[in-house]
Amino acid sequence: MPSRPSGWRIAALMAALWLLSGCAGVDIARYAGTTPRLDIGEYFDGQTRAWGMVQDYSGEVLRRFTVEIDGHLEGDTLRLDEHFTYADGETDRRVWTLQRREGGRWLGQTDDVEGVVEARQVGHVFHMRYPLAVPLDGRDITFTMDDWMYLQPDGRLINRTAMQKFGVTLAEITIVFTRASP
Repeated sequence: MPSRPSGWRIAALMAALWLLSGCAGVDIARYAGTTPRLDIGEYFDGQTRAWGMVQDYSGEVLRRFTVEIDGHLEGDTLRLDEHFTYADGETDRRVWTLQRREGGRWLGQTDDVEGVVEARQVGHVFHMRYPLAVPLDGRDITFTMDDWMYLQPDGRLINRTAMQKFGVTLAEITIVFTRASP
């Protein structure tokens, strides 16, 4: 007759299942029907300004920055020219090209992301997940960026990004976007 699992084995199994269930994340479909409805192409067509920060796993702020974005929507193609200025004076630039697909889907590309990024918008939410090589201590470390944007009733867009390595969140980025007045 097989022996029954001991209490610690059951507890370890339950803890492992609980941790694994937390890795699944939120299904974007749960935001269907929420308002205000976000259309990423419409939101970023024109001038946008943003303020952000990077925090480590403990919550300590590592970097602060502003972003000036020049967006251009032509047909189903959105081009975002992003100019970053960090609090220490460093600058950076990233240019995204996003192609609208059916069903709230987008395909995106930029020079520092390998391959094509699949994204989705539902209700007031936009989500994309992609690998990004980040220079740290003289070498590039590739993180998985789990990027969520939430349109607020006042027109601001809040962006929360988890920077993950091996499924563990090591840093978080928070950005608040506002559209420039015409």
